[in-house]
Amino acid sequence: MYRGSEGQWAFYLHRISGIGILVFLVLHVLNIASAMWGPEVSNAFMKFYHQPVFQLGLLVLIAGVLYHGFNGLRIILMDFTSWGVRYQKQLWYAAWVLFVVFYLPFLVKIGGGILGGSHGD
Repeated sequence: MYRGSEGQWAFYLHRISGIGILVFLVLHVLNIASAMWGPEVSNAFMKFYHQPVFQLGLLVLIAGVLYHGFNGLRIILMDFTSWGVRYQKQLWYAAWVLFVVFYLPFLVKIGGGILGGSHGD
């Protein structure tokens, strides 16, 4: 199942996407906590987060959440069905198909806004 094939890539990408989601959650909690120091600080954080690099980060976050979710469903099928391990390679490709189908609208909307100069203003 591993040794550099789909299972190994699924393992690595699942861990990386999980760490990325954790980093976002920490930043999100810090952003919400900034309200304790008043609206000036909170608004400064919000303005800082509306820079183009953070809009790209939003696309990366959405990609990480979608991949992590679909791969998590694949893992559930592998763990709780009698056939999941046997078809783990096909399940991984199915997770990627679902990822692309669900990610494209976000990419078009947010990516188009970035390229068009609309950075959430």
